[in-house]
Amino acid sequence: MSMPMPPAVSSFLNGVPELLVLRLLSRQEMYGYELVQAIRAATGEQIVLAEGVIYPLLHSLERDGVLATRRQTVNGRSRVYYRVTPAGGERLSGLVDRWQQVSSAIAGVLAEPRHA
Repeated sequence: MSMPMPPAVSSFLNGVPELLVLRLLSRQEMYGYELVQAIRAATGEQIVLAEGVIYPLLHSLERDGVLATRRQTVNGRSRVYYRVTPAGGERLSGLVDRWQQVSSAIAGVLAEPRHA
């Protein structure tokens, strides 16, 4: 039986999908399923986000002006490709800074204590 995560931890982890999506899309445009696979591959399968997580996030980020889209037909199927906008680049920069601060703080706690 697993214990539910405290709200602060849960809230903190909620930002991880956005960080990963923006970072990967800042490198190249992708469609949703391609992004799901890219996250899985980039994290060594440590983070697997379902399409049910990715698509609502993509739509939300597009509504916020953080992502732009283009539609392309591939093998008779219409795909929506996502890319980061300048506003998305700024948001990504802020998320990366915040993540680095938090991960550095956590690393400090996890480090072996130094003896004087």
